[in-house]
Amino acid sequence: MQAAEGRRARVAAMSTASALGLAVDDAVVLSDSNRLVLRLMPCDVVARIAPVGYRVFSSAGGSQREVEVVQRLAEADGPVAVLEPRVEPRVVVRDGFEIAMWTYFEPVQHQDVSPDDYADAVERLHHAMRQVSVKTPHFTDRVADVQRCSARRDDTPDLTDEDRELLVHTIGSLTQSIVDRGAVEQLLHGEPHPWNVLNTKTGLLFVDFENCVSGPVEFDLGWVPKAVSECYPGVDEGLVDECRGLVLAIVAAHGWRRGDYKPGRESGVAFLDLVRSGPPWASLDSQ
Repeated sequence: MQAAEGRRARVAAMSTASALGLAVDDAVVLSDSNRLVLRLMPCDVVARIAPVGYRVFSSAGGSQREVEVVQRLAEADGPVAVLEPRVEPRVVVRDGFEIAMWTYFEPVQHQDVSPDDYADAVERLHHAMRQVSVKTPHFTDRVADVQRCSARRDDTPDLTDEDRELLVHTIGSLTQSIVDRGAVEQLLHGEPHPWNVLNTKTGLLFVDFENCVSGPVEFDLGWVPKAVSECYPGVDEGLVDECRGLVLAIVAAHGWRRGDYKPGRESGVAFLDLVRSGPPWASLDSQ
Protein backbone atom coordinates (compact mmCIF):
# COMPACT_ATOMS: atom_id res chain seq x y z
CA MET A 1 0.00 0.00 0.00
CA GLN A 2 1.01 3.62 -0.39
CA ALA A 3 2.24 5.21 2.84
CA ALA A 4 -0.89 7.24 3.67
CA GLU A 5 -3.20 4.32 2.90
CA GLY A 6 -1.01 2.01 4.95
CA ARG A 7 -1.26 4.31 7.98
CA ARG A 8 -5.05 4.39 7.70
CA ALA A 9 -5.14 0.60 7.34
CA ARG A 10 -3.01 0.19 10.47
CA VAL A 11 -5.34 2.36 12.53
CA ALA A 12 -8.40 0.55 11.17
CA ALA A 13 -6.94 -2.87 12.02
CA MET A 14 -5.98 -1.89 15.54
CA SER A 15 -9.39 -0.31 16.16
CA THR A 16 -11.13 -3.42 14.82
CA ALA A 17 -9.07 -5.72 17.04
CA SER A 18 -9.89 -3.63 20.10
CA ALA A 19 -13.59 -3.67 19.23
CA LEU A 20 -13.41 -7.47 19.01
CA GLY A 21 -12.02 -7.67 22.53
CA LEU A 22 -8.36 -8.24 21.64
CA ALA A 23 -5.61 -6.41 23.52
CA VAL A 24 -3.64 -4.29 21.07
CA ASP A 25 -1.31 -1.33 21.45
CA ASP A 26 1.18 -1.93 18.65
CA ALA A 27 1.33 -3.33 15.11
CA VAL A 28 4.35 -4.79 13.31
CA VAL A 29 4.34 -4.97 9.51
CA LEU A 30 4.82 -8.54 8.26
CA SER A 31 4.02 -7.86 4.60
CA ASP A 32 3.17 -4.77 2.58
CA SER A 33 2.03 -5.15 -1.00
CA ASN A 34 -1.46 -4.63 -2.42
CA ARG A 35 -2.64 -5.90 0.96
CA LEU A 36 -1.17 -5.07 4.33
CA VAL A 37 -0.39 -7.81 6.87
CA LEU A 38 0.21 -6.79 10.50
CA ARG A 39 1.14 -8.63 13.68
CA LEU A 40 -0.94 -7.03 16.42
CA MET A 41 0.55 -6.97 19.90
CA PRO A 42 0.24 -8.02 22.68
CA CYS A 43 -2.72 -10.18 21.55
CA ASP A 44 -0.39 -11.78 18.95
CA VAL A 45 -2.90 -11.85 16.11
CA VAL A 46 -2.28 -11.36 12.40
CA ALA A 47 -4.52 -8.78 10.71
CA ARG A 48 -4.83 -8.88 6.93
CA ILE A 49 -6.17 -5.68 5.44
CA ALA A 50 -7.31 -4.87 1.91
CA PRO A 51 -9.13 -1.82 0.51
CA VAL A 52 -12.89 -2.42 0.21
CA GLY A 53 -13.67 -3.81 -3.21
CA TYR A 54 -10.08 -4.84 -3.83
CA ARG A 55 -9.88 -7.92 -6.01
CA VAL A 56 -6.72 -9.69 -7.07
CA PHE A 57 -8.44 -10.20 -10.40
CA SER A 58 -11.91 -9.37 -11.60
CA SER A 59 -13.43 -12.83 -10.99
CA ALA A 60 -11.88 -13.27 -7.53
CA GLY A 61 -14.11 -13.37 -4.48
CA GLY A 62 -11.91 -11.24 -2.23
CA SER A 63 -11.33 -11.55 1.49
CA GLN A 64 -14.61 -13.29 2.34
CA ARG A 65 -14.03 -16.11 -0.14
CA GLU A 66 -10.52 -16.56 1.25
CA VAL A 67 -11.95 -16.93 4.77
CA GLU A 68 -14.46 -19.53 3.58
CA VAL A 69 -11.84 -21.51 1.66
CA VAL A 70 -9.41 -21.63 4.59
CA GLN A 71 -12.15 -22.71 7.01
CA ARG A 72 -13.06 -25.62 4.74
CA LEU A 73 -9.43 -26.62 4.25
CA ALA A 74 -8.72 -26.51 7.99
CA GLU A 75 -11.67 -28.86 8.54
CA ALA A 76 -10.11 -31.18 5.95
CA ASP A 77 -6.79 -31.10 7.85
CA GLY A 78 -5.04 -29.12 5.13
CA PRO A 79 -1.68 -27.43 5.85
CA VAL A 80 -3.07 -23.91 6.13
CA ALA A 81 -2.59 -20.96 8.45
CA VAL A 82 -5.96 -20.73 10.19
CA LEU A 83 -8.16 -17.89 11.35
CA GLU A 84 -7.87 -16.50 14.88
CA PRO A 85 -10.10 -18.68 17.14
CA ARG A 86 -10.73 -15.94 19.73
CA VAL A 87 -12.93 -13.95 17.34
CA GLU A 88 -15.72 -14.74 14.89
CA PRO A 89 -14.31 -15.98 11.55
CA ARG A 90 -15.46 -13.17 9.29
CA VAL A 91 -14.32 -10.13 7.37
CA VAL A 92 -14.91 -6.81 9.12
CA VAL A 93 -15.38 -3.67 7.03
CA ARG A 94 -14.03 -0.53 8.70
CA ASP A 95 -12.97 2.86 7.36
CA GLY A 96 -12.78 1.67 3.77
CA PHE A 97 -10.90 -1.58 4.49
CA GLU A 98 -11.74 -5.29 4.68
CA ILE A 99 -10.05 -6.77 7.75
CA ALA A 100 -9.73 -10.41 8.83
CA MET A 101 -7.97 -11.78 11.91
CA TRP A 102 -5.65 -14.77 11.58
CA THR A 103 -3.58 -16.91 13.93
CA TYR A 104 0.07 -15.92 14.27
CA PHE A 105 2.57 -18.75 13.79
CA GLU A 106 6.12 -18.30 15.03
CA PRO A 107 8.47 -18.93 12.09
CA VAL A 108 11.37 -21.35 12.22
CA GLN A 109 14.47 -19.20 11.84
CA HIS A 110 17.51 -20.04 9.70
CA GLN A 111 16.25 -23.39 8.46
CA ASP A 112 15.91 -24.06 4.76
CA VAL A 113 12.89 -25.94 3.48
CA SER A 114 13.85 -29.05 1.52
CA PRO A 115 12.24 -29.59 -1.90
CA ASP A 116 10.84 -32.91 -0.64
CA ASP A 117 9.13 -31.26 2.34
CA TYR A 118 7.78 -28.43 0.17
CA ALA A 119 6.43 -30.86 -2.44
CA ASP A 120 4.86 -33.00 0.29
CA ALA A 121 3.10 -29.92 1.73
CA VAL A 122 1.73 -28.97 -1.70
CA GLU A 123 0.55 -32.53 -2.26
CA ARG A 124 -1.22 -32.59 1.13
CA LEU A 125 -2.80 -29.22 0.34
CA HIS A 126 -4.09 -30.55 -2.98
CA HIS A 127 -5.44 -33.64 -1.24
CA ALA A 128 -7.37 -31.45 1.22
CA MET A 129 -8.63 -29.30 -1.64
CA ARG A 130 -10.13 -32.35 -3.31
CA GLN A 131 -12.20 -32.92 -0.16
CA VAL A 132 -13.95 -29.54 -0.18
CA SER A 133 -16.51 -27.98 -2.47
CA VAL A 134 -16.00 -24.26 -3.01
CA LYS A 135 -17.08 -22.27 -6.04
CA THR A 136 -14.05 -20.52 -7.53
CA PRO A 137 -13.06 -19.10 -10.91
CA HIS A 138 -11.21 -21.23 -13.45
CA PHE A 139 -7.52 -20.47 -13.92
CA THR A 140 -8.34 -19.29 -17.44
CA ASP A 141 -10.56 -16.55 -15.95
CA ARG A 142 -7.58 -15.14 -14.11
CA VAL A 143 -5.37 -15.48 -17.16
CA ALA A 144 -7.94 -13.72 -19.36
CA ASP A 145 -8.03 -10.81 -16.89
CA VAL A 146 -4.23 -10.45 -17.06
CA GLN A 147 -4.28 -10.72 -20.85
CA ARG A 148 -6.92 -7.98 -21.15
CA CYS A 149 -4.93 -5.63 -18.92
CA SER A 150 -1.76 -6.33 -20.87
CA ALA A 151 -3.53 -5.50 -24.12
CA ARG A 152 -4.92 -2.15 -22.88
CA ARG A 153 -2.50 0.76 -23.10
CA ASP A 154 -4.37 2.63 -20.36
CA ASP A 155 -3.59 -0.23 -17.94
CA THR A 156 0.02 -0.82 -19.03
CA PRO A 157 1.09 2.53 -20.55
CA ASP A 158 4.84 1.93 -20.33
CA LEU A 159 4.92 -1.32 -22.29
CA THR A 160 6.26 -1.03 -25.82
CA ASP A 161 4.01 -2.32 -28.60
CA GLU A 162 6.46 -5.16 -29.20
CA ASP A 163 6.48 -6.24 -25.54
CA ARG A 164 2.71 -5.87 -25.29
CA GLU A 165 2.29 -8.18 -28.27
CA LEU A 166 4.78 -10.63 -26.74
CA LEU A 167 2.89 -10.84 -23.44
CA VAL A 168 -0.56 -11.08 -25.01
CA HIS A 169 0.59 -13.76 -27.47
CA THR A 170 2.53 -15.77 -24.85
CA ILE A 171 -0.37 -15.73 -22.40
CA GLY A 172 -2.88 -16.71 -25.05
CA SER A 173 -0.87 -19.47 -26.72
CA LEU A 174 0.27 -21.11 -23.46
CA THR A 175 -3.23 -20.99 -22.00
CA GLN A 176 -4.68 -22.70 -25.06
CA SER A 177 -1.96 -25.34 -25.06
CA ILE A 178 -2.55 -26.07 -21.35
CA VAL A 179 -6.31 -26.37 -21.86
CA ASP A 180 -5.85 -28.60 -24.91
CA ARG A 181 -3.94 -31.15 -22.83
CA GLY A 182 -7.19 -31.98 -21.03
CA ALA A 183 -5.57 -32.65 -17.66
CA VAL A 184 -7.65 -33.53 -14.60
CA GLU A 185 -8.69 -30.39 -12.72
CA GLN A 186 -9.44 -29.53 -9.10
CA LEU A 187 -9.42 -26.66 -6.60
CA LEU A 188 -5.99 -24.98 -6.46
CA HIS A 189 -4.18 -22.50 -4.24
CA GLY A 190 -3.44 -20.32 -7.26
CA GLU A 191 -0.06 -18.99 -6.07
CA PRO A 192 1.74 -21.48 -3.76
CA HIS A 193 5.13 -19.81 -4.30
CA PRO A 194 7.71 -19.64 -1.46
CA TRP A 195 6.46 -16.24 -0.26
CA ASN A 196 3.08 -17.82 0.51
CA VAL A 197 4.52 -20.64 2.61
CA LEU A 198 5.22 -20.30 6.33
CA ASN A 199 7.93 -22.48 7.82
CA THR A 200 6.57 -22.99 11.35
CA LYS A 201 7.22 -25.25 14.32
CA THR A 202 4.12 -27.22 13.31
CA GLY A 203 5.34 -27.65 9.72
CA LEU A 204 4.82 -25.83 6.45
CA LEU A 205 1.58 -23.84 6.23
CA PHE A 206 0.11 -22.02 3.24
CA VAL A 207 -1.33 -18.50 3.33
CA ASP A 208 -2.90 -16.07 0.83
CA PHE A 209 -5.77 -17.96 -0.77
CA GLU A 210 -7.32 -14.93 -2.47
CA ASN A 211 -6.25 -16.27 -5.89
CA CYS A 212 -7.89 -19.70 -5.50
CA VAL A 213 -8.90 -21.14 -8.87
CA SER A 214 -9.72 -24.48 -10.38
CA GLY A 215 -7.41 -26.14 -12.87
CA PRO A 216 -4.73 -28.84 -13.21
CA VAL A 217 -2.30 -29.26 -10.28
CA GLU A 218 0.47 -28.42 -12.73
CA PHE A 219 -0.72 -24.78 -12.68
CA ASP A 220 0.09 -24.60 -8.97
CA LEU A 221 3.43 -26.31 -9.62
CA GLY A 222 4.25 -23.59 -12.13
CA TRP A 223 4.62 -21.24 -9.14
CA VAL A 224 7.09 -23.33 -7.12
CA PRO A 225 10.85 -23.87 -7.57
CA LYS A 226 11.75 -26.45 -10.18
CA ALA A 227 13.38 -28.69 -7.56
CA VAL A 228 10.03 -28.79 -5.74
CA SER A 229 7.88 -29.65 -8.75
CA GLU A 230 10.31 -32.45 -9.62
CA CYS A 231 9.53 -34.04 -6.22
CA TYR A 232 5.76 -33.94 -6.74
CA PRO A 233 4.63 -37.40 -7.90
CA GLY A 234 2.67 -38.26 -11.01
CA VAL A 235 2.64 -34.93 -12.84
CA ASP A 236 3.05 -34.09 -16.52
CA GLU A 237 6.45 -32.38 -16.66
CA GLY A 238 5.70 -30.89 -20.08
CA LEU A 239 2.54 -29.35 -18.72
CA VAL A 240 4.41 -28.03 -15.67
CA ASP A 241 6.90 -26.33 -18.00
CA GLU A 242 4.10 -24.63 -19.94
CA CYS A 243 2.53 -23.49 -16.68
CA ARG A 244 5.89 -22.02 -15.62
CA GLY A 245 5.91 -19.96 -18.79
CA LEU A 246 2.37 -18.78 -18.14
CA VAL A 247 3.28 -17.83 -14.55
CA LEU A 248 6.28 -15.81 -15.76
CA ALA A 249 4.03 -13.92 -18.17
CA ILE A 250 1.43 -13.26 -15.44
CA VAL A 251 4.05 -11.89 -13.03
CA ALA A 252 5.71 -9.84 -15.76
CA ALA A 253 2.36 -8.32 -16.72
CA HIS A 254 1.64 -7.32 -13.10
CA GLY A 255 4.99 -5.55 -12.96
CA TRP A 256 3.86 -3.25 -15.80
CA ARG A 257 0.31 -2.67 -14.59
CA ARG A 258 -0.59 0.87 -13.58
CA GLY A 259 -1.05 1.21 -9.80
CA ASP A 260 0.18 -2.29 -8.98
CA TYR A 261 3.50 -1.45 -7.37
CA LYS A 262 4.26 -5.01 -6.23
CA PRO A 263 6.16 -6.86 -7.69
CA GLY A 264 7.19 -3.52 -9.17
CA ARG A 265 8.74 -2.27 -12.39
CA GLU A 266 12.20 -3.72 -11.76
CA SER A 267 10.68 -7.19 -11.42
CA GLY A 268 8.46 -6.51 -14.41
CA VAL A 269 11.54 -5.87 -16.56
CA ALA A 270 13.35 -8.96 -15.24
CA PHE A 271 10.41 -11.31 -15.77
CA LEU A 272 9.71 -9.88 -19.21
CA ASP A 273 13.30 -10.81 -20.13
CA LEU A 274 12.58 -14.38 -19.00
CA VAL A 275 9.45 -14.45 -21.16
CA ARG A 276 11.53 -13.30 -24.14
CA SER A 277 13.96 -16.17 -23.50
CA GLY A 278 11.19 -18.69 -24.11
CA PRO A 279 11.15 -22.41 -23.27
CA PRO A 280 12.34 -24.34 -21.44
CA TRP A 281 10.86 -21.87 -19.00
CA ALA A 282 12.69 -20.66 -15.91
CA SER A 283 11.03 -21.09 -12.53
CA LEU A 284 9.73 -18.11 -10.59
CA ASP A 285 12.53 -18.28 -8.02
CA SER A 286 15.20 -17.70 -10.69
CA GLN A 287 14.76 -13.95 -10.08
